[in-house]
Amino acid sequence: MFNDIGALELVTLVVLAVLVFGPDKLPKVIQDVTRTIRKIREFSDSAKQDIRQELGPEFKDFEFEDLNPKTFLRKQLDNDELGLKEIRNGFDLKKEMAEVTDAVHGRDTEPSSSGSSSSGSGGGRIDMSKKPETPGKTGKPADDRPPFDMDAT
Repeated sequence: MFNDIGALELVTLVVLAVLVFGPDKLPKVIQDVTRTIRKIREFSDSAKQDIRQELGPEFKDFEFEDLNPKTFLRKQLDNDELGLKEIRNGFDLKKEMAEVTDAVHGRDTEPSSSGSSSSGSGGGRIDMSKKPETPGKTGKPADDRPPFDMDAT
């Protein structure tokens, strides 16, 4: 419940409680709060028991934590009936990212294992890293970008 409260936050809460309630009333307030929390837990447990009794024996292994969508999905995805573990283990994210990076930078990578035949001289790959050279008025390739201006930045 309070997994993300650090030591500094806890000390701040204690000092704030002493300032608000005073040192003589603070023990009684703490007792009242713990008694209320205990009653809420007892009420929750009894409600869970009543629901389990009403559902019947076919829901004897029903867990209320499974109603949380994250828990439900995690439990279903960990089930090996779908074969998702094989798919997850067969996917190498680092290799895929390296191939994408090489393709973006125009570097040649090892041929893909898809078995498709390469057509033409480019192997079906378009080199997007180089602009087509179109000669300008001076015979140099035309550059659409203006020169870099250090004072403008």
